[in-house]
Amino acid sequence: MRQTFNHVNNHSWDKATEALAPNIHHRVSGDHALGGERHDKDSVRRWFERLGRVLPTLRITVTEVTVKGWPWNTQVFAQWDGKATLKNGTPYINRGLHAFTLRWGRVYALEEFQDSQAADNGLAAQAAAGIEEAAAAPILS
Repeated sequence: MRQTFNHVNNHSWDKATEALAPNIHHRVSGDHALGGERHDKDSVRRWFERLGRVLPTLRITVTEVTVKGWPWNTQVFAQWDGKATLKNGTPYINRGLHAFTLRWGRVYALEEFQDSQAADNGLAAQAAAGIEEAAAAPILS
């Protein structure tokens, strides 16, 4: 799990998405460019690619991982701190929790709980600084 977050930090999208089931359910709180729900692996990959473009310096540090269940139905909870420097030079800080549902090592559901207001404010600052995609409609499927 920690390695997957490192793949996100390194913008290694193939590695970050390789364990996703084709019919993944991915939901992120908030009404902004990174919010919404996706129901297929391709849309989730496009979401990760967007994350890398709108918050290119984002570094996620996993602070706690909890695992419960059996291999055919495993729940994983990963708490994290996210930090970046926005294009205007101000710091971006967010904290959150990822809730994963795995079946035999494949991710079938991923829900991200975070400070959606911090995300919205950070994306608005990025859009104001010229990253137009930061103000785009969410990627939905």
